[in-house]
Amino acid sequence: MTAFRIAPVVADAFPGTLVTLVTASGLRNRETWPATAAAVEELERRLADGTWRPADETDPRVGAWHTAYRSFGTNPRRTRPSVDALGRRLAKKGALPRVNPAVDAYNCVSVRHGLPAGAFDLDHVTGDVEIRLADGTEDFTPLGEPGTVEHPRPGEVVYVDAGGVLTRHWNHRDAHRTRVTGDSARVAFILETVEAPRDGHLVEAAAEELRALLAPHSTATAVHRLTPGHPEAVV
Repeated sequence: MTAFRIAPVVADAFPGTLVTLVTASGLRNRETWPATAAAVEELERRLADGTWRPADETDPRVGAWHTAYRSFGTNPRRTRPSVDALGRRLAKKGALPRVNPAVDAYNCVSVRHGLPAGAFDLDHVTGDVEIRLADGTEDFTPLGEPGTVEHPRPGEVVYVDAGGVLTRHWNHRDAHRTRVTGDSARVAFILETVEAPRDGHLVEAAAEELRALLAPHSTATAVHRLTPGHPEAVV
C-alpha cells in the first residue's frame, strides 16, 4: 500500500487544493482501448472544426496554476503547467501524442477539462508519496531522459517519494522512474486543482470520465481525494 499526503506547508499555502487519485490495478495497457481512441479522435475533430479549443493561460483553470507557480518561484511561461503545455501542443499540431492507451486516456481527459493530469507506476514508487516543498538536495530524472539528474530549487512544490522527486514544479513534468509503460499494472492517475471551490466539480467529472476509460482494461479501479482538511489517502 502507498500513502499519498499533502504536507502542511503546502496545505496552508494552497487551501483550495484538491488532488484526486484514480487508481487502477490489473491494468492491461497493451490491449486495444477503443473508447480511449474514440475520445482522443473526437477531441481532435472538435478542434479541427472549431467547436472546441484547449484552455490556455487566459482561462481561469490554467491561470490559477500560473499564479501558484509564481508563488513558489517558477516562471509559468518558461516552465508551464502540464495542461498548459499539452494544450499548446495540441492547438499547434492538431493532434495529441500517442504514447500508450493509459497515457492517452489521461492526456485526453486533462485537455478536455483543462486540468493537470499525471500518473505514477506504483510498482516503481518507493515508500509513500508527499506533495511538499523541495529542500534542494533531492534528485530528479526527467521523463525520457534517463541519464539526466536535476535538483529542484528549494521551495519548489514537488511530488516526492523515498527515492527522489516524482514530479517537478507540482505538475510540470513527471519522473522517468515511475513513468507509465505498456507493462504498468498498478497505476495512480492524478487530477488536481488549487481552486476546488470553483473547479472541484470539474475534477470530479474528469475523474469519473478517466475511471470509465480505465475500467474495461483493469481488474479494479478506485477514486481517492486529498484536500487540506483530509491530507492523506492510502491506495
